[in-house]
Order: sequence, then C-alpha cells, then structure tokens
Amino acid sequence: MITSTWNTFFYEPLYNALIFLVGVVPGGDVGIAVIVLTVLVKFALYPLSQKSIVTQLKMRALEGEISAIKERHKDKKEEQARQTMALYKKHKVNPFSGCVTVLIQLPIILALYFVFLKGLAPDGGVLYSFVHFPENLNPYLLGLFDLGKKSVILALVAGVFQYFQMDITLPKSKPRVGAGASFAEEFSRSMTTQMRYVLPVMIVFIAYTTSGAVALYWSASSLFAIGQELLVRRGIQKPVSTNN
Repeated sequence: MITSTWNTFFYEPLYNALIFLVGVVPGGDVGIAVIVLTVLVKFALYPLSQKSIVTQLKMRALEGEISAIKERHKDKKEEQARQTMALYKKHKVNPFSGCVTVLIQLPIILALYFVFLKGLAPDGGVLYSFVHFPENLNPYLLGLFDLGKKSVILALVAGVFQYFQMDITLPKSKPRVGAGASFAEEFSRSMTTQMRYVLPVMIVFIAYTTSGAVALYWSASSLFAIGQELLVRRGIQKPVSTNN
C-alpha cells in the first residue's frame, strides 16, 4: 500500500515529467532536463521554503532575548521554556515550521533522487499514456558529462555548492565566553559544525557512488537554495522585523 501510494503520487509523476522534458529540450539533453525539472520542483516548493527561511531569520533576531531569559532563569528550565515559547508567540514565530517544511519536502526530494538513481530506461508500467519515450535521448550534459555514469567532477561541484548553501543558511556559532556552555549549547554548536562540513562530504560521496544525474540534481538544488536565501534576505528592507 505504501509503495503503491509512493509510486502513484511521487515517483511516477516526477519520472514522467523528466521524460517529457527530455523530449522537448534541444537535442534531448538529459542534463538540461534534469536542471529544468529541479528548478520547477524548487519553484513549486518556494512558498514553503521562503516561510522557513523567514522563520529562521526571525529566530536569529530573537537570540539576544532568549539568551537573557536563560540567564535570568538559569536554574529553572521549565520557566525558561515557558517564557521562550511566550516570546515566540508574541512575535508570531513558529519554531517548528522548519521541521514541517522538511517533512513536506522529503517525499518529493526522495522521489527525485530515485528517479535519477534508476535512470531513464523505458518503463511502460510507469510511463503515462500521453507521455512518449523520446527517440533522441542524449545522456550527456552539454556533451561534456555522461549523466548515466559516475563523475568525480560533478560530485565535487555538488559538494562545493552544498557547503556554500550550509555556510549561508546556518548561523555562525561563537564560543561562549565566561561560564561554561550548557550541554544543549554545545550539542547545537556541534550539530551546526557537522552540517556545515560533514554534510558536503557526504553529498560528494553519495553523488559519486550513484550517477552524474544525482550530482547534477544536488548542484542545481543547492544553487537554487542559495539564490532563494539571498533573495529572501534582500527582500527584507531592514533587519528582520519580529512584530509580524
């Protein structure tokens, strides 16, 4: 049942969309089709991603007040939590919206991943009746990279873009001066460091061990995310307002 639902609502639509795009892009260039599909999906998810980015920026703007709450109630964890949630409510910030956004996007991202992982072999059981498998299918990106094979160059490019995405989106953590940092603060700092440095290495490994198409997808996705982050920040004419 789960597999059938997954295929019907996620895998099959994305597979057919990619096949359709390969049939309409110049020369049947799979690389261009992968980029176009990635951009279309990212645009469809743009409102959710934008909301998540704005929420993150608002939460960063409240870090000073949250630190003050922790300092005032350093021995009262329940009071810390209560006042922190009250602060979020006052400024209409939902700290869990980012998690919701990730959960909504995850099935689509996984489906895209498996579309690229399985490749573009004809599959009559998946192909819609109104979508025809292209006669001219060029597996190369601009004639340079065979996307059906491993590519160390595309994998490294994916890792570099992922690093810059993490570097832009993640807050810059600073060592705490004076009293020792709490376990939660140290854990948060450790996770941020791992996301910034370890995740790009993992992306390089995954992209290289699968195919050039997966590496290209990650590169296009990260590049779009970087542009979206910068665009949202630029759209905020002054420091993030926490009053709306």
